[in-house]
Amino acid sequence: MDKNISKIADRFISRGGVFHTDPSDLAARLQNIRGLIFDWDGVFNNGIKGVGSGSTYSENDSMGVNMLRYGFWLLNKSQLLTAIITGEMNDSAKFLADREHFHSIYQGVKNKRSVIDELFFDYALDLEAGELICVFDDINDLSIASVCGIRIMVRQKSAPLLEDFVVGEGLVDYMTAAESGMQAVREISEMLLGLMGIYQITIKSRMVMDDQYQKYLEERQAIQTLHHP
Repeated sequence: MDKNISKIADRFISRGGVFHTDPSDLAARLQNIRGLIFDWDGVFNNGIKGVGSGSTYSENDSMGVNMLRYGFWLLNKSQLLTAIITGEMNDSAKFLADREHFHSIYQGVKNKRSVIDELFFDYALDLEAGELICVFDDINDLSIASVCGIRIMVRQKSAPLLEDFVVGEGLVDYMTAAESGMQAVREISEMLLGLMGIYQITIKSRMVMDDQYQKYLEERQAIQTLHHP
């Protein structure tokens, strides 16, 4: 394993993250990625809701997603397809997708695999090439995990048998150290940028908001988020 990749991986392993795929293999797969798909409840939050109150999100996670998208832009000079697919309706998810100019948000989805098929068609993605990263946490997301190139599961200590099942079925490449509601999306973003070898340059560019970041941001802001339904 490359020494730099090993060093990055060890930082996350020491905090409780678990690589179920060799970090070097993940780094290689990242070269093919063209899209980033998130579940909402249990990924951006702890999944707790009540009557009249929807789930929320963390600005730390939001920053992480933006930096990850920017990192891919630095490498490819194109916007990374970014979408939320959730089984429920949530105003916070809609707000974040609009504000951050995600490409799409799908709400009220019961069969998430059908949405993935739609994304592959709409954005001319190659199913066999493993061009999507999916971030998920629960059973209703597994149909997505089965067809994505990189699968990242947000840890649930309350569901050890689900964890065993996902690992046994080969549906996860990395299990986060952070549990649901503990800014796992930020952990994922930093880990992927680290494996790509561009964490430092990405953060330094954003820190001074240089010309490259301004160009990326201009392109990102031009994206009109599509809502389904």
